[in-house]
Amino acid sequence: MDWSSEHLPSDESLQDCRVNACVDVVLSGVKLLEALGLSPGNGKDHTILHSKNDLEEAFIHFMGKGVAAERFFSDKEAFHDIAQIASELPGAQHYVGGNAALIGQKFAANSDLKVLLCGPVGPKLHELLDDNVFVPPESLQEVDEFHLILEYQAGEEWGRLKAPHANRFIFSHDLSNGAMNMLEVFVSSLEEFQPDLVVLSGLHMMEGQSKELQRKRLLEVVTSISDIPTGIPVHLELASMTNRELMRSIVHQQVFPAVTSLGLNEQELLFLSQAASGPHSSLSSWNGVPDVGMVSDILFWILKEHGRSKSRASDLTRIHFHTLVYHILATVDGHWANQLAAVAAGARVAGTQACATETIDASRVSLRAPREFMTSHSEAGSRIVIDPSRPVAEWHREGVSFHFTPVLVCKDPVRTVGLGDAISAEGLFYSEVRPHY
Repeated sequence: MDWSSEHLPSDESLQDCRVNACVDVVLSGVKLLEALGLSPGNGKDHTILHSKNDLEEAFIHFMGKGVAAERFFSDKEAFHDIAQIASELPGAQHYVGGNAALIGQKFAANSDLKVLLCGPVGPKLHELLDDNVFVPPESLQEVDEFHLILEYQAGEEWGRLKAPHANRFIFSHDLSNGAMNMLEVFVSSLEEFQPDLVVLSGLHMMEGQSKELQRKRLLEVVTSISDIPTGIPVHLELASMTNRELMRSIVHQQVFPAVTSLGLNEQELLFLSQAASGPHSSLSSWNGVPDVGMVSDILFWILKEHGRSKSRASDLTRIHFHTLVYHILATVDGHWANQLAAVAAGARVAGTQACATETIDASRVSLRAPREFMTSHSEAGSRIVIDPSRPVAEWHREGVSFHFTPVLVCKDPVRTVGLGDAISAEGLFYSEVRPHY
């Protein structure tokens, strides 16, 4: 599990606290599978990977859809062998990994921000971290946790398979983050660090744990969050999951009401609704670009059912949703400001980071977002037509404000991993929280 925190004192430096960290080995998925002696067959999703064949089938399944996914690999020795081959393949690159660590790295690029990272930090990860990222001695360990990021490009072919979009398939045998071993270290570090923002991620890594341990650690997560001083916003970054019972527990066992803000993509949003019987939960998957009205309905439902209200003691007031071609920032009225800049900043970094450019290069991006859409399908929504001169659209629904922005999508992305974390980090950086005690 990954925690990170930031601090914003009067001199405008920012400190941020985070938990969940690893080393990402990023490489071509097709080249790795070929190096493992595998050939393209039929795709099939596996909630947990037990063998190389499971890996091949799951990779093909998601590459064929162009959809990002993350899975746990159960066999420690087999994973170690695969990771060693992956690390030594030509073109393989090592990066900071883990949602919270990636968000922390993004913050640390600003010299005024200080980040406390509490996750399992081995020697390679420690070497990769920014100088503005501080790691408590208790978080250091002798070996790194490796996550393998198998990337593929739009139009890339393997046998009869052709990827419709550039994306990645992630897998690991990561028990340290899954057991959230750094939870107590994080909480004990808060008093000295005094953060102004806490970022939590890695709950999805618990899928490799037993149900009993999942239940126990979720309760400890809630207790730890409750120990964070009042007034410090807590952002939870979700990631790809397959266990509906675990997702239901995260939603219902007080995790959602304990956090202030959520970050998630279209796969996680639909899975959340399916697991917790929310709007449009009968939909098995998105058909192409996620429908804005359906997304809006689910975001509204989360904030209405689990967010702050006069009758509910919940801290949840903000959700930053991101999909490839557009983003939506949904906030409960009266708790946040500067949403327009926040959602626009997230969209901007999606274009620049994917293309590895400092600014948006118009020749390398395309606009694929819907030019007009309905704001709801579960009630009489309004039709919105995007104005190119003012591309951030805004609408309101029963005390919840929605800010929508198209994304300038990189045509030939250099790297897709970590984009969601960069989007969430940038959105948080530009968000203004209004304290409520």
